[in-house]
Amino acid sequence: MKRIFLIALSLVMITLSAEGADTLRVKQTRIPILIDRKDNVLFYFRVEASASKQLDEIRFCFSRRTDMKEIKAVKLYYGGTEAPQHGAALRDAPVQYLSAHDRCRTREANPSYSVKLQEVTAPPREVIFAPAYPLFPGINYFWVSLEMKPHTSLLSVIDAEMVSATLDGKKAPLLFAAESTPHRMGIGVRHAGDDGVAAYRIPGLVTTRKGTLLGVYDVRYNSSVDLQEHIDVGLSRSTDKGQSWEKMRLPLSFGESGGLPKAQNGVGDPSILVDDQTGTIWIAALWVHGMGNGRAWVNSMDGITPETTGQLVLTKSSDDGKSWSEPVNITPQVKDPSWKLLLQGPGRGITMQDGTLVFPIQFIDSVRVPHAGIMYSKDHGESWAIHAPARSNTTEAQVVETEPGVLMLNMRDNRGGSRAVAVTRDLGRTWTEHPSSRRVLQEPVCMASLIRVRASENVLGRDVLLFSNPNSTQHRNRITIKASLDGGLTFPEEHQLLLDEESGWGYSCLTLIDEETVGILYESSVAHMTFQAVKLTDIVKQAF
Repeated sequence: MKRIFLIALSLVMITLSAEGADTLRVKQTRIPILIDRKDNVLFYFRVEASASKQLDEIRFCFSRRTDMKEIKAVKLYYGGTEAPQHGAALRDAPVQYLSAHDRCRTREANPSYSVKLQEVTAPPREVIFAPAYPLFPGINYFWVSLEMKPHTSLLSVIDAEMVSATLDGKKAPLLFAAESTPHRMGIGVRHAGDDGVAAYRIPGLVTTRKGTLLGVYDVRYNSSVDLQEHIDVGLSRSTDKGQSWEKMRLPLSFGESGGLPKAQNGVGDPSILVDDQTGTIWIAALWVHGMGNGRAWVNSMDGITPETTGQLVLTKSSDDGKSWSEPVNITPQVKDPSWKLLLQGPGRGITMQDGTLVFPIQFIDSVRVPHAGIMYSKDHGESWAIHAPARSNTTEAQVVETEPGVLMLNMRDNRGGSRAVAVTRDLGRTWTEHPSSRRVLQEPVCMASLIRVRASENVLGRDVLLFSNPNSTQHRNRITIKASLDGGLTFPEEHQLLLDEESGWGYSCLTLIDEETVGILYESSVAHMTFQAVKLTDIVKQAF
């Protein structure tokens, strides 16, 4: 009914606009509202001033489901005008008012790009801005910003509607780009510039046996580029289900090992795993020694030693992620010397029901064709083994146990368009293609996340597969969580939740926080490492 009303209203507004009244084109965002940000874009709107000279007033309302006590301030900004070369395009803004990549300037609006006209603190449910602001002839951009209080719950939502606007003392037509939708909270666990670091990339996320959240990622000091560079593995730890995060730790850092500069001792692309039987937490990562700061993907060669090829290393924690062991190099155990490079699939590994530890892996063979597969340990990490790859021309993968002894590998496929999926019943000695492979889950060639939530672990009482990635074939945008209730054969649209419609680097990792809640750490459009918590029932909306 709401959608029908908005469409009908838009048609009326278009008619009014044709009769000479200037129209406000309104766009609500579908991006995370970060609790740690001073500014978050709630609405964009634009006025093409042909008859109007002044914006007198705008009004919008928050619904009853919005907890007004959590909102610190609502602000109105003027974003200026449009360039003639873009005049025919229906853009929402001439520039990006808040950047996810501008070091140390990611938490509030760039004052160079917009003018703050008004601010309402401790706002009522109906907010009225009356700026009496002169309009530039042609297209004018405005936006509404939201600032939350620090105690805001990650599970809170903001539900708001723009209801009216006045130009030159007259009601102006409103043309909505889309129907309104709840805005979800998030935390910027790591921002560009935090601790003097240029970029944070490649998330992994797990929940320990004590309920602690551990997020891992690349700490890319100089730039956002891949290994080989000055990169360490960072870790953030939360004991309150993601509401707050402790100071960053560095579980893996090789410094100036072997007398080489830090930028030729990078370690990254982490994958993290919780041993469900012992409580030990493992991190697998790729250490690259030398290579003259060339990309490891093309400069790593055949062999075993650090001087010739990338090294697969592990570290472990026995105290819930507080401290970490010295790295253990398992390359001689598991790498075929003819392969050019072996590394883990970034994200997370699993413990099978029989106690076997499994990490996804990827390798480049002797003729430089990439493959995805798994490595496993039957003795709680003392020794590891790799058998056959699942499929050629695949890389970053995630693994789940769909039933006792049966592993599903969900792979980034370099052919593009969709994910490859394979199944093994013998720890990777043999593989069969899953019916969903290259058919069901679209992708723009990117890392993704897959976890299994057992019926006994969740409020739905159903076995669920949860998947997240950029829900697109072209761009790394529209980060979406999808659910399957049939073992991965389908991920119906009614069991999908869009978190971030804008573009970012697109990597993500999921974990079950508790029986009701799913957590996701991902590379969003608003922060390098964004964490959100989502009720399982918000994803699986019609389970029965």
